[in-house]
Amino acid sequence: MYILGISCFYHESAVCLIKDGKILAASAEERFSRKKHDSEFPILAIEFCFKKAGIKIKDVDFVVYYEKPFWKFDRILRSTLATWPAAPRLFAKAMVTWLTDKLWVRSIIVDKLKIDPQKVLFVPHHISHAASAFYPSGYERAAILTFDGVGEWTTTTWGVGEGNDIKIEEEIKFPHSLGLLYSVFTAFLGFEVNDGEYKVMGMAPYGKPKYLDRVRRLVTTYEDGSYRLKMEYFTYHKSTSKAFSQKFVKLFGKPRQKDLHFFTKSSGYPSYFGEKPDNYQELCEQNQKYADIAASIQAFTEERILALAKFVHQKTQMDNLCIAGGVGLNSVANGMLLSRSPFKRIFVQPAAGDDGGSLGAAYYVNHAILGKKRNYTQDNCYFGEDFTDLEIEKFLKSKRIKYRKIVSEAALCDFLSGEIASGKVIGFFHGRAEWGPRALGARSIMADPRREEMKEIVNTKIKFREPYRPFAPVVLAEKASKYFELGNLEHVSLTNFMLAVFPVKRQMRKVIPATVHVDGSGRLQIISAKQNSRYYNLIKKFGQKTGVYVLMNTSFNLKGEPIVNTPANAFSTFTKSGLDILALERYIVLKEDL
Repeated sequence: MYILGISCFYHESAVCLIKDGKILAASAEERFSRKKHDSEFPILAIEFCFKKAGIKIKDVDFVVYYEKPFWKFDRILRSTLATWPAAPRLFAKAMVTWLTDKLWVRSIIVDKLKIDPQKVLFVPHHISHAASAFYPSGYERAAILTFDGVGEWTTTTWGVGEGNDIKIEEEIKFPHSLGLLYSVFTAFLGFEVNDGEYKVMGMAPYGKPKYLDRVRRLVTTYEDGSYRLKMEYFTYHKSTSKAFSQKFVKLFGKPRQKDLHFFTKSSGYPSYFGEKPDNYQELCEQNQKYADIAASIQAFTEERILALAKFVHQKTQMDNLCIAGGVGLNSVANGMLLSRSPFKRIFVQPAAGDDGGSLGAAYYVNHAILGKKRNYTQDNCYFGEDFTDLEIEKFLKSKRIKYRKIVSEAALCDFLSGEIASGKVIGFFHGRAEWGPRALGARSIMADPRREEMKEIVNTKIKFREPYRPFAPVVLAEKASKYFELGNLEHVSLTNFMLAVFPVKRQMRKVIPATVHVDGSGRLQIISAKQNSRYYNLIKKFGQKTGVYVLMNTSFNLKGEPIVNTPANAFSTFTKSGLDILALERYIVLKEDL
């Protein structure tokens, strides 16, 4: 039985194709369209899934959409009417969008795919989130938490998964939302909402939570972990252009101007910013305040997530916790939960945002509605597109690109590890592309973690991004405890997917400085040979050469672009950046040969 899950029209459009309960293919539309956070109908990703599975639309038993459009329309209609006549533009904009497109999802799917309307099903947004985490977790029983900006009405839920069944016990509804609260601060700090939240998380360690009491003033909290925002501080529910009110500004001060360089005394002033401004000290102080505000909203988010988790554990007495929804990508909070909550094991769907809703919707129909037995545990994310040697060679020859092919696996890892150890930065393209936002060794940029200057080199010459953004360490499974404070925590479900931050051991911070954030932590990926043998062997060979079994890893893309998907994408990024070497599977392209 083939089931196709679809999410689209809001954030990351994506699809997931499962056959008899197992994932055959899954990808975000942006990987094919090359439009960052593409929200359009994911026809290119659907075509990829069908091609990968070797099927046509007639072979698909059900197409499942990840939320209920009419429920969402009800929320949009009620909430915009509630602002009348204060915000007439909000109502008009919402109605134009909804009455012409978003409301008629079944018709769009039927028209685009030429499928029987009876095969098109709908699953509520947060049920899709819950299913995306619970069913692939491998847990027979688990507590479930979901939290994001907003689905139809719901923003936060807790529930229980047992066998094939998922039951939502309690929920919090719009406009009260932990995800939207974090996004308000994202906008206040000068970043794009739904894109810059991770920048706030990266900025937070440069500050201290000096404004935590002020953040708490925005929210009424309760003993059961629930909360209620004080809406006089916010305008996102009645404005298309502004998220916070003058009362919010009075409490926190002037918003940070967009696109200003961020630096503090602790971050330093990177050379690619140019000459230091005359008012450098003044700007340092301003930025320090914003870093302190970022630290405060991060601390508050962790505080509320932990409170809710403790209550849910008290109610369920379960050892396992499953998490999904965009807030589930807060890797700092995930690491904190594992170490401080009563739960022993935590599984977060690697595509925790709306993209993962496509996976959850398909699984919910398969297990909860059709009653099919669970037979799959997600231990990797390699569900995207891959390319044969013939396809790569054809591309290289068509562009008359000079290359060398290293046939031996051992020779390939030996060559690449040696180049990294000598200070070269590698664009690594191997196997099927990753599902979700993390680069996990299929579409990665890799460098030597021992060289502290690699932070600036990769930020400035390759990624063209902010200097405070951390780089991730990837370490061999059998060596992880040597470098990181893992204790006795059962962390595999998080560290498989780079979904949690852990402290780097103090004595190792000078050994792998390029991967250590300002607070001494790292967003860690632990790799085994079973997951990705070439990636594993490359790190192992690097360790044999240097004594350090860690590499610096970041996503293979330029600022503002999706992660590369094809050899052509990879070569384009290679030529536009300061990457030294491009490894397209076994084909090596040197910058000096271009």
